[in-house]
Amino acid sequence: MRRLLLLRHAKTEHDAPSGQDQDRRLDERGHRDAAEIGGWIARHPPLPDLALVSPAVRTTQTWEIVREALKGAGRAPKVEFVPELYGADPAQLLTAIRMASVTDPKRLMLIGHNPGMHELALTLTGSGDEAAKRALGANLPTSGLAVFDFATDDWNDVSFRRGKLVLFVSPKLLKQASRG
Repeated sequence: MRRLLLLRHAKTEHDAPSGQDQDRRLDERGHRDAAEIGGWIARHPPLPDLALVSPAVRTTQTWEIVREALKGAGRAPKVEFVPELYGADPAQLLTAIRMASVTDPKRLMLIGHNPGMHELALTLTGSGDEAAKRALGANLPTSGLAVFDFATDDWNDVSFRRGKLVLFVSPKLLKQASRG
């Protein structure tokens, strides 16, 4: 079995001082949300073995905050910064996932951007938790995390509609759950 964690970067400033989209940084809420989702991942093992991260500033900052939380839980995953993840569509993201077969982690995390990450999550879903599928159907919000299991031992076999959506969580959903 292989586990895939799709994490959208945390909340960002609207415009970077440079005017370049790739340079947008996390805002105050983004820092809090990334720490919250990183802590959640750390408390819900198994932890990822490898993280593939878009090199944009906001995804890199999200990764650094999540990595700190995971280090506190025992170990941080290895990381690769993958330029192709920036602005990637679902087919490009799937290619990046399949490339993980080279190092063959059992659990892989991608940190990237919408709309590609949300579209990928929707197209990977074949089965899984109905409430999670409904919630994910609406949006993959900033700091949103979708976790999939695939009944395979080879990342090359991961394909659309073959994933089991194990859970979908976001800082907003965590806040709602703690109130209820």
